This record gives sequence, C-alpha cells and structure tokens, in this order.
Amino acid sequence: MSYDICGLLRKNPYPGRGITIGYSEDCTSSVLLYFIMGRSPNSRNRVFEKTSDGIRTKAFEPDKLTDPSLVIYHPVRVWKDHIIVTNGMQTDTILEYIKNGKGFCGALYEWEYEPDPPINTARISGLIEPGGSFRLSILKASEGEAPCCYRYFFDYSKPLPGIGRFISTYETDGNPPPPFIGEPVPVAINLAGGLDGFASSVWESLNFDNKVSLYARETVIATRETREVIFNKNV
Repeated sequence: MSYDICGLLRKNPYPGRGITIGYSEDCTSSVLLYFIMGRSPNSRNRVFEKTSDGIRTKAFEPDKLTDPSLVIYHPVRVWKDHIIVTNGMQTDTILEYIKNGKGFCGALYEWEYEPDPPINTARISGLIEPGGSFRLSILKASEGEAPCCYRYFFDYSKPLPGIGRFISTYETDGNPPPPFIGEPVPVAINLAGGLDGFASSVWESLNFDNKVSLYARETVIATRETREVIFNKNV
C-alpha cells in the first residue's frame, strides 16, 4: 500500500523539511524530492541554487539573514553513484565518510538533533546507493527538559516499482511542532507527467504561506543521465 504524497501534504500545514526517495514504475530511474518550509523570516529568506555536485541553500536577501548556522547548507551532494540528501550540514559529513569507505550510519553518530530549543528540530538524511538500495534516517530528541538523541535508521535494499518513502522533520504544525513519528511513509512515485509534472504537483500541495523551496532529481540508473527541477517561492 502506498499513499498519495500530494494528498498527505495538502492536509499538513507544516511538515517542515521533507525527503522522498523512490523509483519509477519501471525501476529504471531513482527519484529524489527535497523541500524546505519556514515559519520565521530567517527560514523563509532562502532559495535553492544549483552547485557543481548538487544544490545549496542561499539567502534570498543577504542583508536580512540573521543566523546562517541552521539554514545555510548543502541539502544535496552527489559523489560517483551516491546521492546524499539532508536537512543540514550533516550532508558534508556523510559525503566525507563515503569517500573514505565508511558508512552512512557512522557519519550520523557525529550529529544530533538541531540545537534550536524548545523545538529541537530533527535531522533527516537520505542516501541513494549504487544498485538501487537507499537509506533514510532521523535523529530526534527525547521528551523532557534534558533530552537525549534518538537515532533511527531505515534501509531499503530493493527498489519497488513506483514506490518511494517520505520522511519529514515534523509531524505537523504546533508550538513547538512535534517531530515526525514512526517509519517513513510509503508514497506513490507518479512520473506519468514526467519529473516536472510530479515535482510541480508536490510543490502546489505544500502550504502556500510556509513553503520555501523544492528540489527534484531523476537519475537513470543505467546511464546516470540526470533531470533536475527547482522551485523557489522567492524569485
């Protein structure tokens, strides 16, 4: 069973940051979506910009950027046949671990949830590996005044036709917003209208006031041919 990701997002005013990884219906392509949302002026003052190996976040109005530490980073980086996606600076740690023959999980033991109390935003991360397998992770805080870090890892060793997995930093809106609960949600990857059509439908499903940027990437497994789409609310 899989869910309509657009239907899920339309009902959720604030999932925060979200990762979806999956495969086309014929399993010939991997598909990645990453979006960011924001409630504060600092979080909303961003755009996605392409780099030589992925994308980075960039201040839309640099003179209004107050604290770059949790909002400026590389969400997506690609090295050889590995595609890394995260909601923070852990992207670079994962990349260095992979380059040195180490693992995805080990890299994330270098990190905890974000230091933004009382929210304690979860860190979400994903990795698409050669051969069709992929991984997702969430690092989130326990409840209480002195929280510890709970680390969850999810491995998907076999591509499923037209199915992806979705995970976000928050379950929904709140004050503070509660962290994502449970396992990544199975969602349908619908490329009938191409990557542009799928990405556009997800973008339009995000809450208008809170959405900031969305990135989508399709990679043909056999040839490594890549298609990319970026939506920025600030243009």
